[in-house]
Amino acid sequence: MHRRTLLKHATLSMAALSTPPMLRAEDWPARTITMVLPASAGSGTDILARELAIKLGDALKQPVIVDNKPGASGIIGTQIVTRAAPDGYTILYTNGTNAVMAPALLKSMPYDVLQDLQPVAQTVTGGVTLLVSNDFPAKNLQELVAYVKANPGKLAYGSWAVGSSGHLVMEWLKKQTGMDITHTPYRQVTQLLTELVSGQLKVGWTDPIAPLPFIEAGKLRAIGVIGNKRLPRNPTVPTLGEQGHPFETVGWFGVFAPKDTPKAIVQRLSDEIQRIQSLPEVQARQTFMNVTNSTLKSPDEFGAVVAQDLKTWKKIVTDANIKLEN
Repeated sequence: MHRRTLLKHATLSMAALSTPPMLRAEDWPARTITMVLPASAGSGTDILARELAIKLGDALKQPVIVDNKPGASGIIGTQIVTRAAPDGYTILYTNGTNAVMAPALLKSMPYDVLQDLQPVAQTVTGGVTLLVSNDFPAKNLQELVAYVKANPGKLAYGSWAVGSSGHLVMEWLKKQTGMDITHTPYRQVTQLLTELVSGQLKVGWTDPIAPLPFIEAGKLRAIGVIGNKRLPRNPTVPTLGEQGHPFETVGWFGVFAPKDTPKAIVQRLSDEIQRIQSLPEVQARQTFMNVTNSTLKSPDEFGAVVAQDLKTWKKIVTDANIKLEN
C-alpha cells in the first residue's frame, strides 16, 4: 500500500512538471508580440498592419512586430497562427479575401477559419470599385446593364484575378441582371488600370485605392461600389444598393488570434484596437487609403460577420460554378 502511494505521488509530480503553468491574462503581455501578416511588405494591408502594430505596442508596453508571410492566398501566414500557442503572443492581421474568400474558393484547406481562429477586432472596411473607361457610354450601373444586355457576349470586364472579390461580385451581378459579359483576369491591377485608361478594356473592378489617381485626374469613371456606404474619397459614387442591387458584404481588414486564446486577452486586444482606430491620425490614414473605420464593437460581432461572409461567398462560388485548384 505504501508503495502504491509513493507511485501515485510520483506520477502526480511528473504530471505537474510536464504541464505548463496556467496562463494568467493579468500577466499578459510580458514579451514581444508577433503580428503575422499574410501579405507582402509595402502592400496596402502591410501599411495598415504596421501602423496598428506600432500603436498597439505603445498601448501594451511591449513591442509588436510585423512578420510578413505572403503566399498561397494567405494560407501560409494564416496557418502559422492557427498552429501557434494560444497565449496572445502570436496574432494575425489579414483581410476578408484571405480569411473567407480563399476557403470559399479552394477545394481543401489546412484549417477551418471558423474553428481554428478567434476573431478579435475588425479594423476597417472598404468596397471594391466598379470602373469604366472614359469612352464607354454608361454613366451608372443601370446604363451598364442596359448596354451589356443590348450587346450580349461582346464585352469583357477585368478583375485582378480569378476568384477575386471583383470577379465574384460581377458574377453575382450577372446572375441578378442577366448580363452576358466575359471575365478577363489580370495578373496586376496596374495592367488592368492601364488598359482601362487606354480604352482597350471598357469595364473593370479594383480595390478602392489603386484607381484614385486616375479617377481624380478624370481619366477613369467609377460608377459603383459594394457595401452599404460610399467611399470617403469617392463620395459621389453610389453603392450598388443605391442603384437597385444591394450587395452588403464588403471588404475588410481585421485581427485574429489562435483558438482557445483566453477571453480576457482577446478582449484586451479588442479594446485597445478599437481605441487606436478612433485616433484622428489613424482615421486620417484610413481616409487617405479610401477605407472607413469599422463600426463593429466586439469580437462576437466580428465573428458573426466572418461566418456570414463565408456563407455569402460560398453561395456565389457555387452558383457561378467557379473552381480553383489548390
